[in-house]
Amino acid sequence: MRKELAVFTATVLLGVGIAASRDAFGDDQGRRFAVTVTNLTRGQQFTPILVASHRKGVSLFELGQPASSQLATLAEEGNTGPLAALLGSDPRVLDVQVGGGLLDPGASKTVIVGTRGAFDRVSAAAMLIPTNDGFFAVNAVEGPEGEDELVLLSVAYDAGSERDDELCSSIPGPFFAECGGPGGGGRPGGGEGFVHINAGIHGIGDLDASERDWRNPVARIAIRRIH
Repeated sequence: MRKELAVFTATVLLGVGIAASRDAFGDDQGRRFAVTVTNLTRGQQFTPILVASHRKGVSLFELGQPASSQLATLAEEGNTGPLAALLGSDPRVLDVQVGGGLLDPGASKTVIVGTRGAFDRVSAAAMLIPTNDGFFAVNAVEGPEGEDELVLLSVAYDAGSERDDELCSSIPGPFFAECGGPGGGGRPGGGEGFVHINAGIHGIGDLDASERDWRNPVARIAIRRIH
């Protein structure tokens, strides 16, 4: 069984302070990437957003391949801790930060990570709630140079780690109207077993598809360099 609302509370309290910085940022004199995420959905919230800066060769997932247990935990629970710890232990990763709080439809949040030299790739991810194991992601994109801004659109991905039953008992989180309160911590088996494009909400369980479903993309991500 998964932890329920406590998972979200713990993640929010950890908030902006999870870092894997490698000493000083060297010749780039403390330069940063500002990563601004906008929620484009009508009826989904994003859990706290994990952002990492790293070298080429690091990625969060590969489409068509099984999700790591750490990514599955993020996609199923909104818990960034295991994935942040995994990235933080990798010498190819410079900095890992998590933006605290839930991101409502139409709202934006900026998370700032350090960058220098070859640590010029950016990855980001957060769970969509209420879903079973849906998430948006930026997967190892090369950050912009100079004053340029890189704008990306993310579809919703599915970790494939649990069956999309759309039941309140299977989706942890805060108050959901369809559930009359917070979701639960069940983990239904029968997932597809690989990361793929999320098929959305179909109203097969407790969730109201007319309110919760989306048409991709689900997130706008703007990345720029700052001092």
